[in-house]
Amino acid sequence: MAALSAQSCNLASPWLMSLPTMASPTLSPDSSSQEALSAPTCSPTSDSENLSPDELELLAKLEEQNRLLEADSKSMRSMNGSRRNSGSSLVSSSSASSNLSHLEEDTWILWGRIANEWEEWRRRKEKLLKELIRKGIPHHFRAIVWQLLCSATDMPVKNQYSELLKMSSPCEKLIRRDIARTYPEHEFFKGQDSLGQEVLFNVMKAYSLVDREVGYCQGSAFIVGLLLMQMPEEEAFCVFVRLMQEYRLRELFKPSMAELGLCIYQFEYMLQEQLPDLNTHFRSQSFHTSMYASSWFLTLFLTTFPLPVATRVFDIFMYEGLEIVFRVGLALLQVNQTELMQLDMEGMSQYFQRVIPHQFDSCPDKLVLKAYQVKYNPKKMKRLEKEYAAMKSKEMEEQIEIKPRVGAHSPIGMSSKLATQQ
Repeated sequence: MAALSAQSCNLASPWLMSLPTMASPTLSPDSSSQEALSAPTCSPTSDSENLSPDELELLAKLEEQNRLLEADSKSMRSMNGSRRNSGSSLVSSSSASSNLSHLEEDTWILWGRIANEWEEWRRRKEKLLKELIRKGIPHHFRAIVWQLLCSATDMPVKNQYSELLKMSSPCEKLIRRDIARTYPEHEFFKGQDSLGQEVLFNVMKAYSLVDREVGYCQGSAFIVGLLLMQMPEEEAFCVFVRLMQEYRLRELFKPSMAELGLCIYQFEYMLQEQLPDLNTHFRSQSFHTSMYASSWFLTLFLTTFPLPVATRVFDIFMYEGLEIVFRVGLALLQVNQTELMQLDMEGMSQYFQRVIPHQFDSCPDKLVLKAYQVKYNPKKMKRLEKEYAAMKSKEMEEQIEIKPRVGAHSPIGMSSKLATQQ
């Protein structure tokens, strides 16, 4: 990535800041709203219908594994919380664990084959690969699969990494200040001298040097932190560079944050179209979309959900991009619409902080399922992007027109006039 001339270190917490006032997207009574309703919605079932019987059987096994994992975790919580478990419950738990171990072995073999035969899977088995990723990439395969998904396995910038660490960055103090707030409860990042904090500082500093326009922005450290939980710092650096280049993240983290404004604009349209009553309630309470959704886009739910759930969303993001953020965000609003409609602005703020993050702790599969029941029309999103760009361009033109001209009514103009008269 070519280094740019200006260095930027964004100070404000971006998801807490107030975005520039923007016109909300409006639903017109013409065919455009019908277009959104009639467009294909890319649900998992539509992809599954095109799979072979063997592939469907494989997906069924993975669903069974996820079910057993959930049942096993519930069983363990139950046993830890009470000593009144009967012998039969222990036997059933042992049986579930035995079945799970067989399925885990099959999963290891499958994902090992996928990693070794990556190009063939991308070319010939794309639908199945998409379904498998939506089911969750096994923890031990995330490092290699994430690198493969974003084509970060052989990047020239990796050779620059050690040299970048020897250089100084104008953003170093800001990075040092913020890394202690990144996953403060996670063992890897605990303590000022922890290995996690040190490698997180290294990656953030290196990126601030290769992309001086963006420099460092709060929020990006959560993404890098997640990468470092899976892979060494050099690989994490390469993946982050690729995400910034190819996944719209660089535009999100630029000082102007124009891309964040676009995402909020698009999300508001989906909210207005699919949950009109909730949208009206939000407006009546002055509960702006940027107040709850900015962090969703800037940290990809890493500051919203516990890591096991957030990582499942991140798996999908690595293959399908920001679409999953729109889907999950609207799914959360759909699930909680009734409760949110009863709350005022303060109540909704508390609800978003305390209730929503833990609703899918034990069942991330349900969150993914609900996300793919959300209507999402790529063509409509593209149209909204053009609409937003035209709107911002017009705003810029109007701002230029209303700037005081140098003349009799401006202080500069009057000073010039007096000087001439004297």
